[in-house]
Amino acid sequence: MKQANWPKFPVLFSLYIAQSVPMSFFSTVVPVIMRQENYSLESIGLLQLVKLPWILKFLWAPLVDNNASTMRQYKRWIYLSEFFYALIILHIGFFSLQTDFTLIVALMLIAFTASATQDIATDAFAILLLKKNERSLGNSMQSAGSFIGTLLGSGVLLIVYYYLGWYYLLICLALFVLIALIPLRFVKLNEPKAQKEKLKVSLGDLISFFKVPGIPWWILLLFFYYSGIIGILAMLKPWLVDLGYTAKDIGFMAGIFGTAIAAVSAMGAGWFIKKAGKKIALYSFLTLSLLAGVYFYFISMQTPGIHLIYLGIFLLWSSYGMSTVAIYTSSMDLVRSGREGTDFTLQIVITHLSGLIMAILSGKVADVLGYTNLFLIEIMFSILAMIILTFSLKKVYKHHEY
Repeated sequence: MKQANWPKFPVLFSLYIAQSVPMSFFSTVVPVIMRQENYSLESIGLLQLVKLPWILKFLWAPLVDNNASTMRQYKRWIYLSEFFYALIILHIGFFSLQTDFTLIVALMLIAFTASATQDIATDAFAILLLKKNERSLGNSMQSAGSFIGTLLGSGVLLIVYYYLGWYYLLICLALFVLIALIPLRFVKLNEPKAQKEKLKVSLGDLISFFKVPGIPWWILLLFFYYSGIIGILAMLKPWLVDLGYTAKDIGFMAGIFGTAIAAVSAMGAGWFIKKAGKKIALYSFLTLSLLAGVYFYFISMQTPGIHLIYLGIFLLWSSYGMSTVAIYTSSMDLVRSGREGTDFTLQIVITHLSGLIMAILSGKVADVLGYTNLFLIEIMFSILAMIILTFSLKKVYKHHEY
């Protein structure tokens, strides 16, 4: 890698940490704090609504694309949305969960909308910033940054809350978001001198993306690619609870250890994709997901020892971390010129929506059929995803330089 290129990667790493730390805090730590304050489980469940902007962000992705055609313009969007994000986080600290719960949820929705907007702009910025042969490494930074942000937001900030309290924790969180923007200031932007005429992007472009030759099969793959591991990820903690592990044990095993493995795996995945290519990577990482399902199926037939559980968590989270990099890199290469933010956001939202549906269904399946049968169904989903992958790549290669 040339010396002039390396600053791109820490910039992307810091930007994705900046958006994932507060999100992880509000969606995982705040429910813990609320339970300590004797909030009902119903109220805590309603808090999950704050994630809606990340599911619906494709609706305003065309707005971002319409008002940005260069890296500098997308950079401006990142600055504005991130400053607004930090400002809202700071204001949340002035209110109390005990007396201002509704207002805090409303502010969190606004904050997550700003964060989702930053994500649209950052993804488009990354697509323009990275050369095609750099995208696998760039997406390693993206995925690793997100996983490390989750690790910090769900673990470290709970400890900070214990020592500093709500008000000072939110101040620290807002400052962190702003500090993470500093590397963006120093990245060199080599914009082409002759800019192409800017396309007018509309909501109709969301629909037209599905009409691009080969894309319907790719969308189907996006929906099912993670299906063989999402159910296991969703039910891992309840399964460990039923095996008799404490909250402290589970927090380390599934939270710290699992997320750290995902981050390290994501870093390695970028190198693997660069060397082996996207096609081999997509098959390899999906095979690892299949192996994870098979492994959990067999160890769930008895009471597994802790060393077997750690090996399972290693397989599960490494396959998830690697798969994320492969999907992000492949999705970047399928965006249309002038619609970078819109097309990429639409593809990733499909994976989020699929994950939400699969997680909900896995709970019902595990409740009715048990964990072992859930893991068997997850194996079947991985096999289905492998079949879809085969047909999908044939269609994509036929119509796209991929």
